[in-house]
Amino acid sequence: MTDPAAQSRPTARPDAPQVAPLRRLAAPLGTLAAVTAAFAYVGAVDPNEPGHYPVCPLLHLTGIYCPACGGLRSAHAIAHGDLGAALGANALAVAGYAAFALFWLVWLGRAARGLRTAGPQPRTVHWWTVAGLLLAFTVVRNLPFGTVLSP
Repeated sequence: MTDPAAQSRPTARPDAPQVAPLRRLAAPLGTLAAVTAAFAYVGAVDPNEPGHYPVCPLLHLTGIYCPACGGLRSAHAIAHGDLGAALGANALAVAGYAAFALFWLVWLGRAARGLRTAGPQPRTVHWWTVAGLLLAFTVVRNLPFGTVLSP
C-alpha cells in the first residue's frame, strides 16, 4: 500500500543528477554575502556626510524627491539598527529590504531542500501595481501633506 502523503511531496526527477548541498546553497549564500558587503559599506561610509555618494539627479535638477531618495540613508540606518531613522529616510526602501529578506529566506529554504528555486514569476498586473505604488509614493512625498515621507 502506498502512502498518499508521500505521493504529494515534491521529489527530484529520477534522471536528474544529484547536486551537492553546498553547490545548491552557493547562489543564495553568495547573494547574502554581496548584500551584506553593500550594507556594511553603506554602514561604514555615512551618506549623511556630503561628498561620499553622488547626488540624485532628479532632486538636483528639479527639487523633486524620486522614490529612491533617502534610500542610502535608510540603508545606513538599517546597518546601525535604527529602524525609526530608516523609515524616516525612505519607508518604501525599508519595505523593499523586508521583501528581499523574505524572498531570500524562501530561496534559501528551497535550495537547502533541493527544490526548484526559480523565484517569483510576476505577471503584468504585478509590474503595473509596483509602478503605481512607486508613482503614488513619489507624488505623495513631494506634496505638502506628505512631508513625513520626505527624506
